[in-house]
Amino acid sequence: MFNDRLRSTRMDRGLTLQQMADALHITLRNYQKYESGDAYPTLEGLIAIADILNVFTDFLLGRDEYLKAHGVFIKIPHENPPRHPKSKKI
Repeated sequence: MFNDRLRSTRMDRGLTLQQMADALHITLRNYQKYESGDAYPTLEGLIAIADILNVFTDFLLGRDEYLKAHGVFIKIPHENPPRHPKSKKI
C-alpha cells in the first residue's frame, strides 16, 4: 500500500520521480525502488517524504482508520494509478 500511496500522491502533486529523488538526496533508482515496493525508506526518509508531499505519515502507511478515528479525512488521489507491467526476464 505504501508504494501505491507514494506514487499516486507524487503524481497528484505534479512531481517527477527525479524531483522526488533530488529532494530526498537519493539516487533515482533508489527512489524508484520505493514506488515499486522493492525497498522502503528509513524512518527519517518517510518523514521527509511526508513533508515534501504535505501528507501525514499515517496516510502513506495506509492507516486510514486511525486518521478517521481522530477526525482527519484525506482525499486519496488516483487510487492505484496504472503502472507499466514489470518485464519478465527470460
